[in-house]
Amino acid sequence: MRRILVTSALPNANGAIHLGHLFEHILTDIWVRFQRMMGNECYYVCADDAHGTATMLAAERLGTTAEAMIESLRAEHADEFGRFHVDHDNYYSTHSAENERLTRAIYERLAEDGRTFTADVEQLYDPERKLFLADRFVKGTCPRCGADDQYGDNCQVCGATYDATELGNPRSTLSDNTPELRSSDHYFFDLAQFTDFLREWTASDAVQPEVANKLGEWLTGGLKAWDISRDGPYFGFTIPGTEGKYFYVWMDAPVGYMASFENLCDRTEGLDPDDFWRADSDAEVHHFIGKDIINFHCLFWPAVLRGAGHRTPTKVHTHGFVTVDGAKMSKSRGTFINASTYLEHLDPEYLRYYFATKLAANTDDVDIQLDDFVQRVNSDLVGKVVNIASRCAGFIHRGFDGVLAEGMHDEELWAAASNARHELADLYERGDVGRAVRQITALADRTNQYIAEHEPWKHVNDPERRDEVQGVCSLGINVFRTLVVYLKPILPAMAAKAEAFLKVEPLAWEDAAEPLVAHGVDRFKPLFTRIDRKDVDKVVAATVAEAETADDGNAGSPEVRIDDFGKIDLRIAKVLDANFVDGADKLLELRLDLGDNQRTVFAGVREAYDPNALVGRLVVVVANLAPRKMRFGTSEGMVLAAGPGGEDIFLLSPDEGAEPGMRVT
Repeated sequence: MRRILVTSALPNANGAIHLGHLFEHILTDIWVRFQRMMGNECYYVCADDAHGTATMLAAERLGTTAEAMIESLRAEHADEFGRFHVDHDNYYSTHSAENERLTRAIYERLAEDGRTFTADVEQLYDPERKLFLADRFVKGTCPRCGADDQYGDNCQVCGATYDATELGNPRSTLSDNTPELRSSDHYFFDLAQFTDFLREWTASDAVQPEVANKLGEWLTGGLKAWDISRDGPYFGFTIPGTEGKYFYVWMDAPVGYMASFENLCDRTEGLDPDDFWRADSDAEVHHFIGKDIINFHCLFWPAVLRGAGHRTPTKVHTHGFVTVDGAKMSKSRGTFINASTYLEHLDPEYLRYYFATKLAANTDDVDIQLDDFVQRVNSDLVGKVVNIASRCAGFIHRGFDGVLAEGMHDEELWAAASNARHELADLYERGDVGRAVRQITALADRTNQYIAEHEPWKHVNDPERRDEVQGVCSLGINVFRTLVVYLKPILPAMAAKAEAFLKVEPLAWEDAAEPLVAHGVDRFKPLFTRIDRKDVDKVVAATVAEAETADDGNAGSPEVRIDDFGKIDLRIAKVLDANFVDGADKLLELRLDLGDNQRTVFAGVREAYDPNALVGRLVVVVANLAPRKMRFGTSEGMVLAAGPGGEDIFLLSPDEGAEPGMRVT
């Protein structure tokens, strides 16, 4: 018996579970369920990836603490995965006492052995928000092609990659300020020390061949030290012996696998984490990840484990990206589908089955085609597999009191179905589940053809052919049972219903070796109904509606009370002057008369209004908004406008007779 620990990549703690997460966790769950059916001791743990600046800022926007936000989302994520029958033994959080202790211990071991060092790093700093800016929080001009409004790590126009400090005219997306270049001591993990070890490890069976080739390119180019620290404010664990220095999220996130398993072990008698993580362990550790994070899991993580005296992963199973109808998942097209939205309209096992048809043992991208989704479920699953039992069960009950025949009517067909377990087991083990599903449906095709050729419905009332009818239908049900065995890792809920119909204990893989003879079965109840394409369309429509709501700024916004709204001081103002703002595509600089004072306000209406046409116009302004320092100057209020954006922005117009300084109620 093998002892196996399995993980999936950690979902981020500040977002919803979507198709991409579901694909990875379902494919992992299929592999785990297969191992358990084979009689192996297999544990599946995961956690929310909780740390980072983004988590801190998301909690700030929601008006709550990071701890409260991540725990709420962790519970939500665990529930949604469970509703898709993903059977985690433990779904935890990287923000845990176990993870902090383990991360610190690993770091201290690395530091003691000379695997870490400190160096001065120059970074962009937002003086208003008082934090160093991650690449995602900086925009500016691409240093390669000159395109404006590009993020701090790569250009969406020319594809160039660069450091945020190379951007032209950089600005903070958090405050719209021009960031400052500041120096800070950072802590590094000296990855290059492990080059020889990584060459050997990546050339083993620990990764797929195409992944090994990619890793080989990085190894040949020379490994750089990894920055494992971040300056505060930051939501995470402090580095031992420092103040205001935190472990970068990618330092403690993979340790979260160990922490989640340790948390499980603390609640499970006889289970010891050291049996799986010590250097000489004969247990197995398998990680399932997407190809976008192979550098973290196949270079950084095994080197950290090696340096800290732990075992390295047995295998890292890497899959490709998920697209829908040939394109990236899109909220506006309704294909960036959240788990909760899907569950409102469709059975989760439909998606499990369709994902299974797409699973291969390589890193090719996986395209979810909505028409194909409907066709595969209706034709293959309902029309072929389930159809066998629904065709045969009625005859067995009406004519033979629900009891199966004492032998196999066609030994060749039975042998084909039973012996398929060997090759199918190999395919499941390798992760080539799509090929396994094709072989399973081919068996279903052959069985349906066999039943059609013998036409039991024509002979059920013929006394001389009663044995033949019972034999044909009994064999059909026995082949159906083997198909249930083979599909059980994919469709656990359907398998449980089938086990009740067959009156058998939970099926293991080797149960496909022996048929049920002279065995009573229950009355058959439908296991699935066909998908209506209209239900798929409802999922798409609901996703589009969610995107529109989010674009309106309503999603995730904290509620305000009427007394909060009453604090806003809306005043009539007259535009005295209006000018373009150099370096800003959307802003106009407005000088406003509020009756008793004048203000300067930067308004994002440049695409919709000629500045000359605004002079003398009355507008509505938020007069008690705190001044906001921008790289163009200080904005002393906010002009109210409405519309979807671009040229379709409309300034609010006060009633005739209004005068500067009048309050709007």
